[in-house]
Amino acid sequence: MMDALAALEPSQAVTTAACTALGLARATFHRRRRAATRPVVTPRPRPKPARTLAADERQAVIDLLREPRYVDQTPAEVYAILLDQGLYHCSIRTMYRILHEHGEVTERRRQLRHPVYAKPELIADSPNQVWSWDITKLMGPAKWTYFYLYVIIDIYSRRVVGWSVADTESAALFKPLFEDAADKHAIAPDQLTLHADRGPAMTAKATALLLADLSITKSHSRPYTSNDNPFSESHFKTLKYQPQFPKRFGCIQDARTFCRAFFDWYNRDHHHLGIGLMTPDQVHYGQAGAVYHARQKTLDRAFQKNPGRFVNKTPQPPQKPTAVWINPPTNKLANQA
Repeated sequence: MMDALAALEPSQAVTTAACTALGLARATFHRRRRAATRPVVTPRPRPKPARTLAADERQAVIDLLREPRYVDQTPAEVYAILLDQGLYHCSIRTMYRILHEHGEVTERRRQLRHPVYAKPELIADSPNQVWSWDITKLMGPAKWTYFYLYVIIDIYSRRVVGWSVADTESAALFKPLFEDAADKHAIAPDQLTLHADRGPAMTAKATALLLADLSITKSHSRPYTSNDNPFSESHFKTLKYQPQFPKRFGCIQDARTFCRAFFDWYNRDHHHLGIGLMTPDQVHYGQAGAVYHARQKTLDRAFQKNPGRFVNKTPQPPQKPTAVWINPPTNKLANQA
């Protein structure tokens, strides 16, 4: 377009009319035309200062900085040590320039390389496919005293399948709890994935051997990524935000008594928003379909009685739970959308 404008008659009237027709500012046209006609100036090479170190001198400096006695020292420290020895090679800034040329301005010692932890991507579309477990502290009768609550939850039904309160955090205490839960729910080999964070009890060798013996797939969150274990974290919030939850427990028996009542209520009576306002027991034991249809019949009767109260559409109960993810893949979300 600029070439076509430049080929027009070089008069102000023609240029103004053409720019107006094309929606182009005249200042833009004149600026670009001047730039196009400006001669190309090749920059002259910068002359090398006479005081620049020769190639062999620069090599001597980098060799010196790589010596074992100086490899963990800063250029300023090396500069001062050499001066105290009556030696001078170059300035501190020149040492930095030479190190930069060799890509050694950053830490030059060997550093620990942290492994790349894979993001856990787990799906459950029925109970007893993926369990999540974690440990939380319950405050004891005095300051700095705690009891430890172990909780195993099914991420599909949100049912607590096992729990215990202990006075310490240990993989040895988790073993009987998990074995009892697996027996009660008849977990077959290669059926279940157990997800947890990277706490000491979760990553302990005893826990890994237990899961290997039972043919249970283990999964772990990434370090310092709490939303990799969202179901356990959410459950602990539900526990500790209960109005009846005490600030402190007088003894471990008090903690166990409270938790027994809470988990009975949670599994049988708590209508969980994440599973269509059904209780964990209803979803875990296959009653979700019957509950959904009964609720739909109730809403249908309400609609037939007063259809004018439902403006946009006929009422429907909250949807039944389907597949539940921990970190759904991006392409899966795109396909579902």
